[in-house]
Amino acid sequence: MKINIINKSQHALPSYETIASAGMDLRANLVEAVTLQPLARTIVKTGLFIELPIGIEAQVRPRSGLAFKNGITVLNSPGTIDADYRGEIGVILVNLSNEPFVINNGERIAQLIIAKHERADWSEVEILSETERGEGGFGSTGVK
Repeated sequence: MKINIINKSQHALPSYETIASAGMDLRANLVEAVTLQPLARTIVKTGLFIELPIGIEAQVRPRSGLAFKNGITVLNSPGTIDADYRGEIGVILVNLSNEPFVINNGERIAQLIIAKHERADWSEVEILSETERGEGGFGSTGVK
């Protein structure tokens, strides 16, 4: 799938690291390093602007290494970029660790997933079909 992109950063375009990768790494596009204090959040710009086809979304997700090693994650994960958005891609990062974390220019801060989606046409009814699960939720199926 071809997607139009403007790259105003000094970094290469996002790319897949392996043949089976689902996501492409997004890099911080910073003039100077940003220190993210414990429990603080910030928007990190990428310098990327995309034009997605209708029916396609881009999802911004955390990088597992940053999350596990440093407690850095994407706050609204997954963040959705709609097909009609034309602004710069920004990543809302939060530091869930007890230590300050320095974000440097060019650092891989998140993953971008390109995905198809459907639009719903609601059909309002008075009753829903019954299932074995019924109204059970929030752990009702057990943990084992």
